[in-house]
Amino acid sequence: MGHHGWQGNPPGTEQEARRRIVEAATACIDRVGLAKTSLSDVAAEAGITRQTVYRYFPSLADILGAVALDRVEEFARRMERHLASFGTAAEVAAESVVFGVRAVPDDPHLGLLLKAGEADVFTVAVTSSQSFSLGARILRNVPIDWAAVGVTTDADFEGLAETLMRLFLSFLQYPSTPPHTDDELRVLVHRWIGPALNARP
Repeated sequence: MGHHGWQGNPPGTEQEARRRIVEAATACIDRVGLAKTSLSDVAAEAGITRQTVYRYFPSLADILGAVALDRVEEFARRMERHLASFGTAAEVAAESVVFGVRAVPDDPHLGLLLKAGEADVFTVAVTSSQSFSLGARILRNVPIDWAAVGVTTDADFEGLAETLMRLFLSFLQYPSTPPHTDDELRVLVHRWIGPALNARP
């Protein structure tokens, strides 16, 4: 498994080895920033050689992607707290897009994929079934009467999450010219998504 080094404490599994490399990369980025973090720095932080890092991650970009995805749960909690302050399904839908567009680029870890120019990696991650399930969980946890607007099944929640995440991704990667303000984006999404989430009799 390539347990050379590891500061005298080799990992027991490949999953543990990858986790420790990701933690080492996170520590380097937090300490010196993305621009000054190299694969050699990550290897040194983990107490291993560059060759050992390559056994688990083909490139620094792959490590950065893993760092970003490792922080998705924390980001999801922040989004849930933000969305909980809105009172209707339509408002939650619109605000989820606005929150994602504004918060991801500035997030110290999720923003790595964009800042590192790894847009394709980011797109694949956001449009994965795992991401849609996470989005559905976020929506389900917001205290809204979803049943009143016809969102009741897992497929409903995942379908709504996929629609909103694809909107978020489009606005994030291909902003309008000039870019929409938060209020303009909020109104736009609410105007066209809101009618689908009107309360039913």
